[in-house]
Parts: sequence; structure tokens; C-alpha cells
Amino acid sequence: MKAFISVDLEGMPYIVAPSQLNLKRVLYEEARKIATKTTLIVADELHKNGFEEVLVADSHGPMVNLHVEDLPEYIEVIRGFPRPLSMVAGIEGCDAAIFLGYHAKFGTAKSTFDHTYSGGSIRKVEVNGVEVSEFLLNAYVAGELGVPPIMVAGEAQLLRDDVEKWAPWVETVALKSSLSRVAARSPSMAKIEKELREAAKRAASKLKAKKAKLLIAKKPVDMRVAFLVSHFADVAELLPTAKRVDGLTVEYTAKDMTEAYKTFELLVLAASGVSSFITEQM
Repeated sequence: MKAFISVDLEGMPYIVAPSQLNLKRVLYEEARKIATKTTLIVADELHKNGFEEVLVADSHGPMVNLHVEDLPEYIEVIRGFPRPLSMVAGIEGCDAAIFLGYHAKFGTAKSTFDHTYSGGSIRKVEVNGVEVSEFLLNAYVAGELGVPPIMVAGEAQLLRDDVEKWAPWVETVALKSSLSRVAARSPSMAKIEKELREAAKRAASKLKAKKAKLLIAKKPVDMRVAFLVSHFADVAELLPTAKRVDGLTVEYTAKDMTEAYKTFELLVLAASGVSSFITEQM
């Protein structure tokens, strides 16, 4: 069997300061170590429970966060951005999906670094009328490609809001419970490792017992994207398939989730481009 692990940073334990999330900031190295250790714990337990291969998608920011020295032979890593299917690049052909370090969607109260895909441009994303977090957005893509989610470890509010609601069969581990957007309470790493290993073992067992399910979005897929500022929507509206809904929002219809996701990626990149252009003129 082959496992796919998508790794984000904001939902990792002990990550509470903006300086931990940017490769140019002083505490970034600490976050890298935490994320790498968390990922290797889960990969090791999956390997012990029947997964001969583990594909890890480094999926935060520029997507070059994890330490890759001395990886075990059974692990492959996808790094770099932009890339097709972004946080779930390479998931095709895998047997199960695991999401580590994931966080709640934009606007969630008292949840560390709440955002949806791009904290600098996106306010809300809806798939067929359902507001999605990054977990749900990525799980829909995985489901369309025949890969069931079996485990999510991250910020506690995400687990309560989205994972338990939309994928109750998924094994979960709360890596931290937030006190505010920039403060959280986390268990010791020893306790986290124990819980991660137990969850990974149960997840593998459920998959073998055929208790894992696919999350599949109805086709065609109706997407609605609300931006943080109106000039991002101005640019998004240039896409021939996009329709302007209001000052911040566009909507479009895609034939399937993969197409919807790639189009969304393009809109985020367009917003980033216009943001840089405007900033340079100030």
C-alpha cells in the first residue's frame, strides 16, 4: 500500500507566532523541526502497519519546509510551488490520505492562524454551497481521485468543525487547542507521539477493514470564491468562466473537482500577482 501525507504548518503543535511560519524569520527553523518530527512519526507508524511507500507533500507556503536529510528509503517527498494540485500534488494512485498540521478555515474564532488556502487573499471558498477548509477542499480532490482520508492531525477546532462533521470515520489527533489566533495549548511531544502512533495504527486498520470512505463533490462543481479586497475580484472576473457576484466574490462551474481546484489555484496566484504589482507602486 501507498500512503499520501499532506503537511501544513499552522496546525502543528507549538506553532503560534508569525515568525515561525516564514522562511526568512527567526523562529522558522523551530517550526521545520516540529513539522519534520511529526511527519516522520506518522510515516514510521504507517510503514509498520502495512504501507510499503509513503509520499509526503510539503504543503506550506513555498512548500520547502521539511528537513529532507536522512529520510528512510520508503519515503518520497514532493516540494516546491506552484505545482499541479498544490497541497495534494501526487496523490493519484495512493491508497489513503493523511493530513498533518491542518487548521481551521478563515473567520474561525480563537483558532490559530485561521485562513483558507491563502491568508493574504481569500476570505471564503464554497464548494457546491458548502464553505470549506483546506482539509475539506483537499479531501474532495482526493475523493475524486479514489483516495479516502483516514487521518487528520491539527488544530482542535478544525477537527470539531469539519473533520467530525464531514468525515466521521477519520482518525484525529488534536495537536493543539487555541486560546486566540496567536496562542494555543499543546501537550508534550511525548504524548503527541503516542497519540499519533495510536491514531495511525487505527487508521491503517480501518482502511484494511474497508471502513474508510471517499469524500466526493457532486459534478459539475459549483465554486464560489470571496476575496479579502475588491481588486482581487476585479482580476478574477477576467477569467471567462467566472461570474462576478458582488464586490468581493466570483463564482464559476467546473466539470469536476480537479478542474475546480486548478482554477482556484490560478485565481489565488492572480491575486498574489496583482498584490505585488500594487505594492511595488506604493
